[in-house]
Amino acid sequence: MATSSGKGMSNRAALLAVLTAFTVGLVGSLAVRPTHAPPAVASDYKTDGQINRAARIAWRLPIVFQTTMPVLGDNPVYLARAIKKASAGAIDLQIFEPGEIVPAFSITDAVRDGKVAAGYTWLGYDQGKIPASPLISAVPFGMEPWEYSAWWYDGGGQELTEALYERYNIHPIYCGVTGPETAGWFRRRIDSLEDVQGLKIRFAGLGGRVMERLGASVTMLPGGEIFQALEKGAIDATEFALPVVDQSLGFNRVAPYNYYPGWHQPFTSSHLVVNLEVWRALAKSDQAMLELGCTAAVTRNLAQAEATQGEVIAGFGDFGVSAEILPEPLLRELNRVSDEILQEEAARDPDFAEILASQLAFRDQYTQWKSRAYLPRDF
Repeated sequence: MATSSGKGMSNRAALLAVLTAFTVGLVGSLAVRPTHAPPAVASDYKTDGQINRAARIAWRLPIVFQTTMPVLGDNPVYLARAIKKASAGAIDLQIFEPGEIVPAFSITDAVRDGKVAAGYTWLGYDQGKIPASPLISAVPFGMEPWEYSAWWYDGGGQELTEALYERYNIHPIYCGVTGPETAGWFRRRIDSLEDVQGLKIRFAGLGGRVMERLGASVTMLPGGEIFQALEKGAIDATEFALPVVDQSLGFNRVAPYNYYPGWHQPFTSSHLVVNLEVWRALAKSDQAMLELGCTAAVTRNLAQAEATQGEVIAGFGDFGVSAEILPEPLLRELNRVSDEILQEEAARDPDFAEILASQLAFRDQYTQWKSRAYLPRDF
């Protein structure tokens, strides 16, 4: 009996020791692992199907254009891969397709409200709530892409945009740019102003306001919905992006006339938008890494955009598509109405007025260089 009792005591002591060690370990783990880690710095998001616990920053990144879209959609993919590689996996931006976790036109709302830490978008979609946003994304008869970059980095554009979006709890980073879009894909020829009147067309940004003023019926559709609307006749025409992008969406199969120049968007910029509180909580080195990645993405995006359009246009004949130039009288009328609308918007909104004045002043002094430095070309 004495021997049996001794074994029982020994077993109970061993069990007590195990329970004590477990409790101490559990308390210790809770002490160093917060129970409500903010999603901005959570390190357990899935990457390529695997849990990534090594990243110092792991963000879900909703994007506005499908990754299958050349130039527009693959630029955030390039950004995410470049930053992950450069940071040795410490910064992991996991791409989510449009609508997967955030509606395509609601990315800045989700970032503002902290539903996601960051997103990649075209700020022109904020026009309804931030009237000055189209000036940051695309301006009819506005700056060319390298001119926009010059204004952003050295002409006050970055400071003005950051101040504008600070009120919405957002920090914007210039992260992509392309050259002119096409003026649109049309089912029938456009020979005069009369051909615009009554036209049912998908159009975005300030250019849509111009088309409405000239008598067109304008609607806004996400990129993934345009082809079906055009094919079924719900719209007569559409603008969207570059020829290589538009062709990937199938517009060349249903609209035989592709017009130029892209008067409504001589440049198209994209931005990485970060929740302001999240941004301010980042280490300076991590902020710098994101900024460096975006600057590289701007350069790469423009180069890719310029490199890929000529071949697409050269192949239009294989699809029965004709590349056309808008008549000069119509272009001049579009320019006149564009200036009119810009001034009307400036009179209504002080932010719009301030940013427009900055852009016009920069363009005025840039002309001194632009008009003299480049060779005149005859095409």
